[in-house]
Amino acid sequence: MRLSSLLIPTLTFAGAAGLSLVVAGFAATALENNTEIVVRRTLDRAGFDWAEVVADGLRVELTGEAPDEARRFSAISEVGAVVDASRIIDQMQVTPSKGIAPPRFSTEILRNDAGISIIGLIPDASNHDALISKLSGFRGNPSVADFLETADYPLPKGWVDALDYAVKALALLPRTKISVEAGAVRITAISDSPEAKEELESRLTRLAPPTVKVTLDIAAPRPVISPFTLRYVLTESGGHFDACSADSDPARLRILKAAQAADLQVQTECTIGLGVPSANWARAVEVGLAALKEIGKGSITYSNSDVTLVAAEGTPHVLFERVVGELQNALPQVFVLHAVLTQPEAQKTDATPEFSATLSPEGQVQMRGRLSDDAQRRTVDAYARARFGNSAVYLATRNVADLPGQWPIRVLAALDALAQLERGAVTVTAELIEVSGMSHDENASAEIARMLSDKLGDAKDYELNITYEALPDPADALMAPELCEAELAAVQRAEKITFEPGSATVASGSAQVLDKIAEVLQQCGEIPLEVQGHTDSQGREEMNQNLSQARAQSVLNALRARRLLTGSFVAKGYGESTPIASNDTEEGREANRRIEFRLIAPHTPEAAPEEEDVPAIDTGEEDHPDDLPSDDLPDEETDGQ
Repeated sequence: MRLSSLLIPTLTFAGAAGLSLVVAGFAATALENNTEIVVRRTLDRAGFDWAEVVADGLRVELTGEAPDEARRFSAISEVGAVVDASRIIDQMQVTPSKGIAPPRFSTEILRNDAGISIIGLIPDASNHDALISKLSGFRGNPSVADFLETADYPLPKGWVDALDYAVKALALLPRTKISVEAGAVRITAISDSPEAKEELESRLTRLAPPTVKVTLDIAAPRPVISPFTLRYVLTESGGHFDACSADSDPARLRILKAAQAADLQVQTECTIGLGVPSANWARAVEVGLAALKEIGKGSITYSNSDVTLVAAEGTPHVLFERVVGELQNALPQVFVLHAVLTQPEAQKTDATPEFSATLSPEGQVQMRGRLSDDAQRRTVDAYARARFGNSAVYLATRNVADLPGQWPIRVLAALDALAQLERGAVTVTAELIEVSGMSHDENASAEIARMLSDKLGDAKDYELNITYEALPDPADALMAPELCEAELAAVQRAEKITFEPGSATVASGSAQVLDKIAEVLQQCGEIPLEVQGHTDSQGREEMNQNLSQARAQSVLNALRARRLLTGSFVAKGYGESTPIASNDTEEGREANRRIEFRLIAPHTPEAAPEEEDVPAIDTGEEDHPDDLPSDDLPDEETDGQ
């Protein structure tokens, strides 16, 4: 009995201990499973799906392969937020590094009139030297500023196609910025017109390979038109524009529609530009063309806000007054109307004052007719020599008193118009300036109309009869040396080569005129040409001689830089020895500071009298007293010459 009483408590305690062990085992297993679930959910929410979790008692083991050390540490931190950090056992591995990542290859190419510059980082396999050689071989052989760096890494996918496309695009675009990356090219450029923009976009799109993403940003800026000019002439055979300007596409369409209603005979395109004096420009033109149509014959000219209506001879006075009154009321605000009814020939004076000038294809100019006095004669002579060349001008005018007050302005404006032609003639009267001739510039008529409208002012009439001829193709035949000399003079009549004050450095603004001169010389071949430098009389004579020589040499160097064959060219300075105007005025000194291009004759002939230096141009008209050289005039009219 005693044994039995001792056994029962013992067995009871043993059973309790066994039960505790079972319960503890179940509790530990539940804790491990719960910890593992919580940690796994935490890692999945944080995006660490590569990590594995094993709970062993109170320990939490993390395994798996982390992409990098930073991601491994982040995983440990996330787990440490839900379990005690002392329980975490890190068994994770980190993916071995594959080495330093290759750099981002890219380059930017800039091109303008000064040349090409390229900067960036390209792979060694792109063949740096071949790339620069290809850019230098573009038309005109532009200078290339090379700021490229190279790196020895494999070519990224799409790099070769992108760079090849960029070079092809650069050849089509004289003013552009091109950004190149592997498989992508961005082009920012400026075109000359909306039509040129469309053509460029079409060509660049066709050139693009399918592996390259191309972004185009091509602008077609509008020119600034000053003065904003439109001129329409209506005759018995119909109407035509001498100049047409509009501020927008809708305005252009409205103007052309109004012109068609006013018997427009020749299809014309208006130049769309900036500088319009009023938002109601199209409305002002519409009512003006309608008024001219109602009158029947004449012209209407818009120069900014000034409107000049000239009715043809024979227009009924009652009709003229009514139409002018209605037009005055119909014109929008800002516009001012000046109306002129041309008088019949019988009401004009018999001795109509006249001045005429002719320009031959060789660049020789003859001036005849009337000027008011010796001072005006000297002014016109100096002005013409500055525009056309010292040896190209022949003056055969006479002095006549009581000429119209604006006669000098009209004569100089006519010479400016003549200087924009290759050959032609101008005639000046008190009521009219007539300009006829040929130009290689398609817009010459509009430019001359704009210039005359600006200089002549209100209620002054002019007539233009200007034809266009394209420059001869240099591939067909070289120009004759004499014609080359005349073309070079024509370029400088329109725009002068200038220098930095007191130095032989060509001013940056003269790059364009040098380009035009180079274009002419490319059509001339190897002609014997002298690049002459001239100065005014200010300063010491020796200094002026040296300066003129240095300036002539600078121009010759600039032509050589444009890849011209200059073996037959020489530079020579003449200092102040051959003025073409008076050095007593600033205008005269400016005219004397010049560069001239002269053919080198095989021998120097004996000097002829001054009056015979320039032969008379046969115009097919009989001579009259106004056409005689000054030496043939009566003594009282040549005093002081």
